[in-house]
Amino acid sequence: MQHDPLSDVLSSVRLRGAIFYYVSCARIWVAETPPSPELADALSPGAEHVIAYHMILRGQGWAGVDGEPPLRFAAGDIVMFPRGDTHALSSAPGMRAEGGDQSWRATTRDHPKPILVALHDGVCELDAEVPTAQAETVLVCGFISCDLRPFNPLIGALPRVLHLPAADVGAWVTPMLGQAVAESRHRRAGSAAVLERVSEMVFVDAARRYLESLPEDGGSGWLAALRDRYVGRAITCLHARPSDPWTVDLLGQEVGLSRSALHERFVERVGMPPMQYLAHWRMQLGARMLREGNAPVAAIALETGYDSEAAFCRAFKRLTGQPPPAWRRANREGMRR
Repeated sequence: MQHDPLSDVLSSVRLRGAIFYYVSCARIWVAETPPSPELADALSPGAEHVIAYHMILRGQGWAGVDGEPPLRFAAGDIVMFPRGDTHALSSAPGMRAEGGDQSWRATTRDHPKPILVALHDGVCELDAEVPTAQAETVLVCGFISCDLRPFNPLIGALPRVLHLPAADVGAWVTPMLGQAVAESRHRRAGSAAVLERVSEMVFVDAARRYLESLPEDGGSGWLAALRDRYVGRAITCLHARPSDPWTVDLLGQEVGLSRSALHERFVERVGMPPMQYLAHWRMQLGARMLREGNAPVAAIALETGYDSEAAFCRAFKRLTGQPPPAWRRANREGMRR
């Protein structure tokens, strides 16, 4: 099987998602979600980034984010906000939630999932549900956290709003998500683990479908680069053999382009030169080994392509602001908290 850079990044940035809301709506309703830093503080302390997604089980409505036209959604759609922007879901376009105490997200963080939310006539009720016969729209709102540092090229490559109409959603997604929510509502053993896995799979499926929708050999951004016949192959080579002593000349020979042509095309698509990308990816691999294992820093340096521990430490500190041992301690303390 050909090496898969998208899977590499997804596995290295620690996707985690087990926060769900089951939202039933009637008549006039609006729900507003704050930006990623506020969500992280409330839902997943210590997380660097939180992605919100909404699966529409019944009915229809509108999604809005500043700077983008309102987006209409319908039953079976998924609407995702990969970059963590403030956004609103509502019964009519352009609605915003009124101010008020938003601490309920933090105070209900450890409640059994999914948390029930009823929206009707401008009122938001927790641990409540609009009766089935009256609920015009029903949503499942999920939240996934991930790492941004040292290097996560995926988040910036996704659009601010990712809308997957029902016809474009994987056939397995709707029944699996519905089953996961149903299990958790009945408090079945293991339901929290099921919710977490399903939440991650929904995001992965959405990212993959967006990648497949991009034209070949055009556009900019990391995902568009993967579709480029030369740059995509170059990224695949760097991910498959990150510890090799790569140069732009060697990489050009691998993909069939001259040094200058590859450099220009890589910068145009990815936004950085090939060797800078390799350095960033090596730091991401090193960070994962520091966080998840007990290998000495010297061994990690060699495994990620550095001739010496000192060279690896200098590069790591440049990108993260901390030397590897301090970064390892800080991340493990954060995971324990």
